[in-house]
Amino acid sequence: MGEVFLSEVLGTAMLLLLGAGVVANAILPKTKGFNGGWLLINFGWGLGVFAGVFVAFKSGAHINPAVTVGLLANGAEEFAAGVEASFVNALIYIAAQLIGAFIGAVLAWLAYKDHFAQDADPAVKLGVFSTGPELRNYTSNLITEVIGTFVLVYVVLMFGNTPQELGPLAVALLVVGIGASLGGPTGYAINPARDLGPRIAHAILPIPGKGSSDWGYSWVPIVGPLIGGALAGLLAAAVG
Repeated sequence: MGEVFLSEVLGTAMLLLLGAGVVANAILPKTKGFNGGWLLINFGWGLGVFAGVFVAFKSGAHINPAVTVGLLANGAEEFAAGVEASFVNALIYIAAQLIGAFIGAVLAWLAYKDHFAQDADPAVKLGVFSTGPELRNYTSNLITEVIGTFVLVYVVLMFGNTPQELGPLAVALLVVGIGASLGGPTGYAINPARDLGPRIAHAILPIPGKGSSDWGYSWVPIVGPLIGGALAGLLAAAVG
């Protein structure tokens, strides 16, 4: 489990370094990619998942608590080869994912440290680290996160039942599609660790003019993806 833990830490850190990095490039002042747009962010996150899955291959490349919970709900016997799918092991996976997400966010901040020092709306600086709704309605925001994560986990589980040679590229393209189609209302966290780990980093790091970490919203990108992942696992088991 030590090897599994390290694998998930490194894979999730890579995901967040590239994911938060593309957001920073697109929205922080005076970057080369400033105003790069929503599709740049979508593809950056997709390629972050692509890299993270390869890095975390030894642990089954969950890099997302919603995937871990979805596998438990699906009745999987193993999380990866030789790794029992148990509640205790799920907690180890989730702890590693949170730590990795925090590390990745800190590395992205280091890469863009001078740009964070520029004058910008505090919400823009927070947006590099974590998600937030365009229209704040907790019920609607929660439903959006449930739906987006359901699509992610259900289709990933279906990949396992369908012969294909795309491997991590298939998951990367799926994440791009979810962002392009369902990401508009909330910024599509679809991963509790992806939002919570960086939000903690935002709260701790010495970022000039950073403002609030918006803890009032923080439960939505945790609870919504966990519900969506569990529902996906249950449905995949029922129809599989």
